[in-house]
Amino acid sequence: MPAPAGVRTVAADPGKPAGPMRRMYNFCVGAGRANEGLRADWQRQLRRARAECGFRYVRFHGLFCDDMGVYFEDQGRPVYNWQYVDELFDFLESIGMKPFVELGFMPGALASGSQTIFWYRGNVTPPKDYGKWEAFIAAFVRHCTERYGRDEVRSWYFEVWNEPNLDGFWMGNPQGKSYEEWSPIARAEYFKLYAATARAVKSVDAAYRVGGPATAGEGWIDETLAFCAEHRVPLDFVSTHSYATTSGYLDERGNMGTVFAPDRAAITAGVKRVRETIGHSPFAAAELHYTEWSASYTPSDPIHDSYHSAAFILDKMRNIGGAADSMSYWTFTDIFEEAGPRPTPFHGGFGLFNYQDLPKPSFFAYQFLNRLGDTELACADPAAFVCRDRSGAVQALFWDFTITHPGPGVNNQEFYRADQPAKPAGAADLTLTGLAQGDYRLLATKVGYRANDVQSAWRDLGSPSQLTPEQVAMLRAACRGAPVLDERVGIGADGRFTRRFELRENDVWLVELRPL
Repeated sequence: MPAPAGVRTVAADPGKPAGPMRRMYNFCVGAGRANEGLRADWQRQLRRARAECGFRYVRFHGLFCDDMGVYFEDQGRPVYNWQYVDELFDFLESIGMKPFVELGFMPGALASGSQTIFWYRGNVTPPKDYGKWEAFIAAFVRHCTERYGRDEVRSWYFEVWNEPNLDGFWMGNPQGKSYEEWSPIARAEYFKLYAATARAVKSVDAAYRVGGPATAGEGWIDETLAFCAEHRVPLDFVSTHSYATTSGYLDERGNMGTVFAPDRAAITAGVKRVRETIGHSPFAAAELHYTEWSASYTPSDPIHDSYHSAAFILDKMRNIGGAADSMSYWTFTDIFEEAGPRPTPFHGGFGLFNYQDLPKPSFFAYQFLNRLGDTELACADPAAFVCRDRSGAVQALFWDFTITHPGPGVNNQEFYRADQPAKPAGAADLTLTGLAQGDYRLLATKVGYRANDVQSAWRDLGSPSQLTPEQVAMLRAACRGAPVLDERVGIGADGRFTRRFELRENDVWLVELRPL
């Protein structure tokens, strides 16, 4: 019997697997800069993100910034110091994570100029001496090898720089050249940096993985592939970035106003296009890593705090599928100081957590994905994952993804800061067949408007700029991830389970059946 109008069917059979569940979504996650990783609150949040979301690598800027103390010169002689790097990498090792090593920015004593970016003043100029840069990178990689072992470092990734196709991140543009004038010069200089860095990494171990160009907006992919092929420069992986906005790439304070992309294929189409480009190049076997992605490229965009973000994330993970080897969400935490410390607990920061360790709806998207079993089941619904694990439990994750943003006439900073109640979006009939007869525990957990929606709960308090301990406790209760349903159900000899779940716009449901 067909489902009524407005009701979709999410159907699966544990005996009909589609294959292993792809875990590219939690391969890597982003963070602001290396020095923040020395903080207790940053480490506390990453530990939880690792435990509950399963993230395996973490990528951050600023490993070589002066606040990490890695490079000095004594009468022109280089002096290396890895103490802060060791502290950070040792912590990652202690929680079972690895660094996705972004090689940048430029140590001040090695820089050719004074152009910097962000509140923490990361130097973005090329090295004053490429020989010293190459020796510095080789020394760093050798140190990592000695400390963590060759086999371990072979599992790492070394990415050369960050977004060199933007003058804010590479070289600066003090003469105010147009992008058309600036870009060829900057690209040639970046390729010089890339070749020297790749040589240095490979000089320690030819099996170590190096890649780039780590560009904004999927830029310079064709040019990087062509350069590396022509000059026989190693390229083990391609990396780039994408954000679901209609224009722009760099806006650290959110002053320009971002607009959520109206195209449902935003990000997804670009990933598939880049994968196709690599496949037709001499580097067809190269991995593809999106080392930054999110709904918006500014850490002052309330879409990051909004309930809309959970379904958005799941839609992208479902539709990208195997086109990318990783999609590194930018970022796991609001402890992120590109614009300096922020004055409010919910300011549109990138993070899955805010300053007070409060999980946003985006966090639950990753937590729910990580709770899925290792075997994905065949399911025709385009907005669902259904999986099973070795215990015989079945997990169904399904959602509604509706773009409710009204378009270019309203920017994100206005729309997602305001209360946006979700409209009804029909229902989903979850139908499982082929289950073993017996008793099960049914758990159903929901994320959506006023369901594990900490932004709305904060707004209800009057959007305070500082939180009292009592307010933090109230907000924590509003986003604790408790099941909406927790009951015992019996599965009969027919092996069938059916339950209807109401949906509103951008609701997400995780339903679990655990054998007792």
